[in-house]
Amino acid sequence: MQPANKTLSKKIPRMSQSGKTSRNQRFKKNIFRVIRFVIIFFFGSSIFFTLLYRFVNPPATPLMLIRVVENIAEGKTPSITKDWVSLSEISPNLVLAVITSEDNNFESHYGVDFKAIEKAKKLNARGKKIRGASTITQQTAKNAFLWPARTYLRKGLELYFTGLIELGWGKKRIMEVYLNVIEMGDGIYGAEAAAQKYFHKPAKDLSRAEAAAIAAVLPNPRKWHPDRPTPYISRKIAWIQYHMNKVDKPDW
Repeated sequence: MQPANKTLSKKIPRMSQSGKTSRNQRFKKNIFRVIRFVIIFFFGSSIFFTLLYRFVNPPATPLMLIRVVENIAEGKTPSITKDWVSLSEISPNLVLAVITSEDNNFESHYGVDFKAIEKAKKLNARGKKIRGASTITQQTAKNAFLWPARTYLRKGLELYFTGLIELGWGKKRIMEVYLNVIEMGDGIYGAEAAAQKYFHKPAKDLSRAEAAAIAAVLPNPRKWHPDRPTPYISRKIAWIQYHMNKVDKPDW
């Protein structure tokens, strides 16, 4: 019988170089498989949901869920008020108002308005900051699929989804989804909920002034209120109403 200390003193055989190489190769292959799965899953699911939302109305948006979590964290009772209506049940005045306010070239661009981007850059460089250059299509992509944080990742994904919905939905569906999911107040989403909340009428009966008021507050609907406009919002409402006369009604 060998002494215990002599047995313990025996060296454990080292793994051969070929064994190490084989193990590293297996590890790399597993990593590549995971990356490939994530990429295929992302593109597959994004295309699937984009095509699905062409025919099925989104039941909720990431922003709605984020607002619920924020309310709970702040000790508030979460509230989501929305009522999906077809575009035919929304006043043409509101369609014209949001095009005037948010995206003058909605009918002619393919998701990204490069002219508006260039114009915004020049005005911002002179210290005259106006609305951003995000189109209605880009805003719809963000609202329906993404989160509101301003990061390069989110902006890149926004451009990707913008291309998908321009190809898969068409302008009429983009406008319908936009006017039904966009945040229009604290816990208020969509044209119908906003019309009922602020003007006590259905969205199809909104006047030009009421539609302009809703469009005017869209950049920050939790700060401003269509039924209680500040002097700044009142000026913006007047500007939108004036320029609505210069916008052609979409032929849908």
